[in-house]
Amino acid sequence: MDSGTWVFKIGGSLQANPHLRGWLGTLAVHGAGRVVIVPGGGPFADAVRAVQARWGFPDADAHFMALQAMDQYGRMLVAIEPRLAPAPDVAQMRTLLERGRAVLCPAVGTFAGDGSIVPGWNVTSDSLAARLAGRLGAAGLALVKSAVPTPGPHGAQALAERGIVDAAFPGQIAGARFRTWWLAPDTPEVAADLLAGVPGGAEILVGAVSDAVNQRGG
Repeated sequence: MDSGTWVFKIGGSLQANPHLRGWLGTLAVHGAGRVVIVPGGGPFADAVRAVQARWGFPDADAHFMALQAMDQYGRMLVAIEPRLAPAPDVAQMRTLLERGRAVLCPAVGTFAGDGSIVPGWNVTSDSLAARLAGRLGAAGLALVKSAVPTPGPHGAQALAERGIVDAAFPGQIAGARFRTWWLAPDTPEVAADLLAGVPGGAEILVGAVSDAVNQRGG
C-alpha cells in the first residue's frame, strides 16, 4: 500500500458531537485516495456491554457483537457523509483507495477471525485501527476521541492505564512503522494538516514519556 495511506479512528463518543460532520467531510475531501476510517462502537457497543452484563455470556460472543456495533456506527457515518465509500474487506479497501475514494472500514469483514486479536473488552476500535494500519502499511494512525489531549507526546501504556486507549493498544503499536496521533474532537482541520505532512494533535509513543517532556510540549 502507498506509504501515504492513513487510518483515522472516529470514536463512538463523537456520535452526538457537532463536529462529527466536519470530520467526515474533511476526511472525504482531503483523504480521498489516502484515508481509511475505522468507526468506534458508540451507543451500539454500549448496548452490547449492557446485555452482556445482564446475561453473562462469554467475551468471545460480546466481541463479535461489538464488531457488529462498529458496523452500525459506520453505517451511520456513511449516511451522514455519502462521499465515504464502505468496503466489504481489505482487498476492496485497496481498490477503492486506488480509485481515489476515502474508505470506511467494515469491522466484521476485516477483523472477525483475525487470530492476532484476542476477543474481549481489552480490544476496542483503538487496537483494531492500529491492527489495520499495520496491515495496510499506513504512514499514520490518528485516534479522534472526545478526550482532549494535553500538549506534548504521550506514552501509550500511560494512556491505557488512564483508560484513554484500550489495554491491548500499546502492544498493537509496538514496533509499528507508522506514527500515531491523538486528536481532539473539535479539530477536524487537523486532519488536512496531518495529510499534508504537518504534525497536529498529540503524538502517542510506545515508550514512557516523562512529565517534564509533557510539560514543555515536546
